[in-house]
Order: sequence, then C-alpha cells, then structure tokens
Amino acid sequence: EGIDALFHVSVRNDRFYVHTNHQAPRYQLFEVDPLKPWREAWILRLPQGEDVLESAVNVGEVLIAERSRKACGSLTVHDRAGTLLHEVPLPTLGTIAGLGAEWDGQEFLFGFQSFIVPQTVYHVDLSKPLEPLKPALWRQVQVEADLSGYEVQQVTYASKDGTPVTMFLAGKKDLPRDGDRPTVLYGYGGFNISLTPSFSASRLLFFEAGGLLAVANLRGGGEYGEEWHRAGMLGHKQNVFDDYIAAAEWLLAQGYTRPARLAAMGGSNGGLLVGVALTQRPELFRAVVCQVPLLDMVRYSKFLIARLWVKEYGDPENPEHFRWLYAYSPYHRVREGVDYPAVLLVTAESDTRVDALHARKMAARLQAVARPDRPVLLRLETRAGHGAGKPLNKVKEELTDVWSFLFWQLGIEFPAQAPTR
Repeated sequence: EGIDALFHVSVRNDRFYVHTNHQAPRYQLFEVDPLKPWREAWILRLPQGEDVLESAVNVGEVLIAERSRKACGSLTVHDRAGTLLHEVPLPTLGTIAGLGAEWDGQEFLFGFQSFIVPQTVYHVDLSKPLEPLKPALWRQVQVEADLSGYEVQQVTYASKDGTPVTMFLAGKKDLPRDGDRPTVLYGYGGFNISLTPSFSASRLLFFEAGGLLAVANLRGGGEYGEEWHRAGMLGHKQNVFDDYIAAAEWLLAQGYTRPARLAAMGGSNGGLLVGVALTQRPELFRAVVCQVPLLDMVRYSKFLIARLWVKEYGDPENPEHFRWLYAYSPYHRVREGVDYPAVLLVTAESDTRVDALHARKMAARLQAVARPDRPVLLRLETRAGHGAGKPLNKVKEELTDVWSFLFWQLGIEFPAQAPTR
C-alpha cells in the first residue's frame, strides 16, 4: 500500500511469482516463498532488461517470458532459475496476442499477428528441451487475399529534442520513394498503451492502391516501459505531439510522401493527438481523421468519466496544469486565416467515455474558418459508444466512410479489382 507501482501475482505449487515494475520500469519477476513473504527474501528470477517484460507463465519445469522488444513481441524459454534456454522464432515483426498452457504441461500455445499476418495461433512442443523450438501453425484466420506482396519494416527517427522514436511502415513491397505515396500516419501516445503490429483486413484495399501505413511508437505509450509513459504525460504531454510531428516530417524528408498525400489518424487519446497536430502543424497534412476525440482540454474533466484521467493529463482547476493544458488544447488553438487540412471528426452519442461535445464543437469551430475545398465533416453515430462492442454492421459502415474520405482527400483511385487470393 502506498507504493506507486504495479504488481501481478501468479501461483505455482508452493511459490508465488510476482511480476512488477517496482524499482524496475521495464518490469522484473520474483519468486516468493509464502512462508517468507518479506521483501528481502524475494528471489529475482527474471531481472529487468532492455526489453519490457510483459508477462511470464510457468509451464512444467520452465518459465515462458513474453517481452516487448522495440514495440514487437518476443518469447523466450527459461529454466526455473531464470537462465535462458531458447528464444522462440517468430514469423515477422509482430505482436504476441495471448499465451496459454497447463502449469504442469509440456507444450504451450500463443497468438500472433502483424500488419501483414492475420490472427494466428501457434503450438510449441517443450518435450524435447535440447532441440531448437519450432512453432507449428495451429489455427489462422482465413483472409481472401494474397498477403505475400506486402511487407512491414521498422525505422527509427529523431524527435524534436533528439529522442529516438521507432515507427512501423507497412504496405506493398518495392514501391519507389517518389514522394507521392499516399500515407496514413497513426498514433496514440498515452495511458501506458503500446501500439504494436496488428492485422486489419480493412487496410488491404489501401495497401493494394499503393498506400503506406505508418504507426509511430510515441512517448506516453507503454512500448518502452513506465519511463517512456511518464515522459509523455502531464506537463510532458507536448513530447507526444513533438514525436508525432517529427514522424510526419521524417516521412516527408525521406521521400515517402508529400503533404498533399499525407493523412493523420487517431482515436480517443489519439484523437487529441491528431487534433493537436492539425492545429500546431496544419501544413503537414492533407487530411485528418479524428475519432472519438478529446479536444477541449480546459473543460474535459467535467464530463462523463474524464475526471479519472486527471493523473494522465492534469487538472484544469490547478493553475499550473491549466497553463500546459490550455497551451495545446486543440479547440482553443483554431485560428482565422489558417489553411487547415480536410477533417473527418467521428463520434457517437452514446459514448460513455469521451463526450461527443468535443467533436461537435470542434467541427463547428473548424467549419467557421475552413477553406471551401477542405471540408470539415462530422460523423455522429446515434446508437454506439466509444468503440468496444460495436455491432459488425456499424463497424463496416464507419470503416467505409473513413476510408472513402481518405481515398477522396489523398487522391487515391480505387484498384480495378480488389486484392484476391
């Protein structure tokens, strides 16, 4: 009690295993004898390393450690003392999505996905400890498309203050850097949430049309541990926006795209992110998709459950906090005479997390100053919430509207034929 840290406890036989970021922002694992529970008696089994230790599972006589390595999943097998035995080979840069096993078993299953790999379950046999591990395909979501022509890469760029930031790039293989590739830059940067590779069939038409998806691992997220998170919260929130803007500048400087073909996209805290980007650096983008956003940061804490987020953003009633919140609050930064990009604001009347008033008032403010050829649109869903649990038909309708807006504004012509097997 009173310790600013997270603890997760699992049990195996007569021992507790404690996974914690106490004095270890990238987490570590201890073995604890319940008869000797005092802190000095805890035995360190998996110390903090360069990678974030996401979880550890006991399987038979070994420990399976899941880590985040530069925002990508990795799996390693250790003996009970924590000594490394094997690293589990993975198909590409991707995300571990679930790890399952019996505590006394000789096998385990894990989920995996990437931008170009649909949700897949692999099986690993541990019965031959001296042989290299070879994950075997167990199940995979079937996609009616040939994914072999796509690739995912990871790059590193420097933010405004010189901090190195990683970013994923996904799309068709071997396309030239001619400065004309339609590009969507996605970000989040908050609440210790990591943006790792994930699959969505809705992106395939964009990829097939030569589109590039860029996903930046901004400060404020959890990709590099608690220190990375704290570097993008409260009075340090501008770091998140600087990281995102630097990602856009890098994409332009490296010849991937140009402002007329670059779109910003984000939702919830990511909606705040792109709202700041469009008001601080509007010249970088042709289009912005701003989904279920926070945009009035001076009053955000007065509505729905947003008071719970004061520890992340700050309290507008505190004079010091008010200064930094007002400095970047997107609604308060809209100005006359500025060429803003085209904007699609997406919200829902039944959102119980972020009030729809943010998108509504921002739409009105931007429409008052927008150029005639840069539309500002408000998409208001009447019977849906923040996103989770949305019926499939509403998901499809929203995706259709979002991607139609992006194709329109980025000047993308639909392929003559959709991607097939």
